[in-house]
Amino acid sequence: MGHRVLVVDDDPNMCQLLEVALRRLGHDPASVTSGSEALACLEDQDFDVIVTDIAMAEMDGLELCRRVAEVRPGLPVVVITGQGSMEAAVAALRAGAYDFVTKPVDEKLLAPCLARAGQARVLQREVQRLRKEVGGSRQLEDVVGASSAMRRVYDLVGRVAPSDASVLIHGETGTGKELIARSIHSRSLRKDGPFVAINCAAVPANLIESELFGHARGAFTDAKTSRAGLFVEANGGTLFLDEIGEMPLEVQPKLLRALQERKVRPVGSNAEVPFDARMVAATNRDLEAEVEDKRFREDLYYRINVVKIELPPLRERGTDVLAIAEYLLRRLAAGRSLSLSPQAAERLMAYDWPGNVRELENCMERAVALARFDQVTVEDLPEKVRTHRSDRLVVSAEDASELVTLDELERRYIQRVLKMLGGNKSRAAQVLGLDRRTLYRKLDRQNGRTHSSSSAPAPVSSAPPTSGPSSPPTSGPSSPPTPPAASASPPGPPGPAPADARAPVR
Repeated sequence: MGHRVLVVDDDPNMCQLLEVALRRLGHDPASVTSGSEALACLEDQDFDVIVTDIAMAEMDGLELCRRVAEVRPGLPVVVITGQGSMEAAVAALRAGAYDFVTKPVDEKLLAPCLARAGQARVLQREVQRLRKEVGGSRQLEDVVGASSAMRRVYDLVGRVAPSDASVLIHGETGTGKELIARSIHSRSLRKDGPFVAINCAAVPANLIESELFGHARGAFTDAKTSRAGLFVEANGGTLFLDEIGEMPLEVQPKLLRALQERKVRPVGSNAEVPFDARMVAATNRDLEAEVEDKRFREDLYYRINVVKIELPPLRERGTDVLAIAEYLLRRLAAGRSLSLSPQAAERLMAYDWPGNVRELENCMERAVALARFDQVTVEDLPEKVRTHRSDRLVVSAEDASELVTLDELERRYIQRVLKMLGGNKSRAAQVLGLDRRTLYRKLDRQNGRTHSSSSAPAPVSSAPPTSGPSSPPTSGPSSPPTPPAASASPPGPPGPAPADARAPVR
């Protein structure tokens, strides 16, 4: 994807050469010959990246970096320096430069540099947009996100909340099931009544019946007084049964009867007590599979599953990750003004978040504790977030931020196949339809290594080769040296450079 690039150099010829190179790389360049002209352009035009020379007469590149940071915070500036020293590079980065390249400018080095800077600008804009969204009105109380998956949840909550229908919320651990349940309650006609919640997995099996239905005095040891259960406590409001899939099988018939009759019988009592409460349940289990395996009653499943709300995992919510991170930063920063750096935002987007929002909250709490400046940087994130490389496949993405290149899609698919096959490369090559050598080359390229093998072409030399290819010769007449695979004719003097080879821009 091309970016809008502003070139700043007091040498018009250099500006022209850079413009040509940038167009060749697919970008949309414009150029000026001074820092003051660049600042004037920024007043009425928008750019994704600025590329500036460091040594200019009127205003040098370092001063321009500082001025750009003041008028356009977050706009990446790439500095070109001919001084090639570490001191010049450090000075540029301290002045606010995003990156630097040295003269003569090589397109092969400039291309990835601009790609990273442009992506950082895109993420910066997305963070700003989501920050405004978080600061403004949200769809549901304490629920952050505007992805298409969450918009479907908001719509369903808005439609089901005014009724008294039972609701089953299904989603992975940490996706915010209780927040959705509270939102249903707060938008219902019972919003002035109590919201009573219980985690079925946290109550021992021998006590959960008493918790739900209550008990009479003397019903069991230490039952010195009678106690109303949670169904009665929730009268006029909502009872939320979290992790209902963990409910003991022997208690499920009593729960079913209570929901059907709208009455409960406390443990040790002969009298039934009526209640008027709406029930909302949540689980991270597949209850249909539990029904098939006889671990959950089918009749109870249909009683609680009148309306089902599927909560998407965080990895399927696109840029909601950044919106939630910004919201958590504001909540956890305790008066500090903290924001995400573009590089940190990129790492958050790349991570798969198996622990969902709960894991993201833990990550942001750590980042707030470690942040030394007004931005959360990559170094403030947990190591597994910093070093993670996703193998998640997104083919039918609804969010543009989830789209990836074909190379990245291939990398993720190869990693997914290897993961499913336990790392067996021979089987993975068969599944992928590749020979093992090709798979090894792809893996080495993805890991940033060069695969060395006897099939690799020999380096080009101006002198005739004095020996065979890189593989050592073997003794014996039956083992002649194998010629290089790429050689179709005897070696000779090197020919002219290919037509598409380009010299560095000077």
